[in-house]
Amino acid sequence: MTTQIPDVRPLRDLADGHHARSVRPLGTVEAAGHLVKHYAIEAPGRTVTAPDAEAARQIAADHLASAHLRGSLGLAVLLTHAGADGDYVLVHTWIEGYMSDLAIFTGPAGDPAQLRPGRSGLAPCVWEAAVLAHERDAFSRHVLDGTGPIDARLTNWREDVLAGEVR
Repeated sequence: MTTQIPDVRPLRDLADGHHARSVRPLGTVEAAGHLVKHYAIEAPGRTVTAPDAEAARQIAADHLASAHLRGSLGLAVLLTHAGADGDYVLVHTWIEGYMSDLAIFTGPAGDPAQLRPGRSGLAPCVWEAAVLAHERDAFSRHVLDGTGPIDARLTNWREDVLAGEVR
């Protein structure tokens, strides 16, 4: 059996350009009956502004307004990503059966009014996935495996945030 090696040039180019991105928590808000933990992810030279964050919260509220139809449990994570190639808003919701729901909105840099649902099959990038991995662990640790009343578990979940650089 022979193993075919992929063209390594695209992988090398990707590895050569890989860098850290800044992540900062923007607090937990209520939107459409959900507790929503909000993060900013920023490419070098880009910043998530207050209007960007507000636009993302409105997109999340609109998306979450029908989340009960998808089995939502009322907890969500919102990522506002000022990327190098455009802007992204991800709404990740915990749903019944230990599952999750993900919506990705994309648009040109600095124009939140142009954010639209991403193409079918679009998944989180490496930096977004790093934040979602932290949030998966926080949800499991504090809400599913935590002890005590659910209110205390939710407080612990809200306080467990990721900040700094992700790769």
